[in-house]
Amino acid sequence: MDDKLTNRTVDNKLTNRTADNKLTNRTTDNKLTNRTTDNKLTNRTVDDKLTNRTTVNKLTNRTADGELTAPERRRVAAAAGHAGDAAGARTHLHDEDASVRSSALRALERSGDLAARELEAALEDPAPAVRSTALELAAGRGDIAAAAVTDRLLDDDRRVVEVAAWACGEKFPAGRTTPVDHADAVGFRTAAAVSALIEVARSHEDPLCRESAIAALGAISHPAGLPAILGGLDDKPEVRRRAVIALAPFDGPEVDAALLRATADRDKQVRAAAAELRGDREAP
Repeated sequence: MDDKLTNRTVDNKLTNRTADNKLTNRTTDNKLTNRTTDNKLTNRTVDDKLTNRTTVNKLTNRTADGELTAPERRRVAAAAGHAGDAAGARTHLHDEDASVRSSALRALERSGDLAARELEAALEDPAPAVRSTALELAAGRGDIAAAAVTDRLLDDDRRVVEVAAWACGEKFPAGRTTPVDHADAVGFRTAAAVSALIEVARSHEDPLCRESAIAALGAISHPAGLPAILGGLDDKPEVRRRAVIALAPFDGPEVDAALLRATADRDKQVRAAAAELRGDREAP
């Protein structure tokens, strides 16, 4: 009887010890789990702080002395234009950064408050990017002198010349046949632009400028520009393609012969454009 009690007591002690060990292990596991969780939370907090700091820096985007950087000023100028805040946009018109000045020009035009004198002054800006922006805006403005646009065909920067040629094609009326010495001022300016475009189409070293000039000659469709367009059919493939399209408003045996020759061009797109134009001409 005593032996049974003794054994039961021993069993109980062992059971209790096992339970205690389990509890101890569970407690230890919980502590480790909590520590791991705490570490994860701590790391997450650190990550969040770093992320937030990076976000703030991107949004603020300021220099070390607290001044707005050029990208920030550009965004501010653009936002002013969308908000119709002409005064706010104008404060950036003479910014030291060319991209900010360009953004200010577009913002003022968007807000309807870009004066002709401001736009013409931008055509003389020392930065090519600003001059190009000014040309894009001047193309649709009737209060900008045509000569101010045509003069940029002589620009030292090829990017400006390319945009200037495009602007001429947009600005001058199509089909004007007035000779250079005619008293009509519009005809005189158109003929002057055509002469300048012919020079670019024939002799500019950059093929993009030649292509743009030929496209403008086709848009203006002045007879004096036809020989330069025909000459473009012997240029690089992209210029030849543009020349074929520029022939669309012209008629005559030399135009028909040029299009027929272009249907055998080694460039597929040139052949396709020529075939399409010939099909339109031969349609009843």
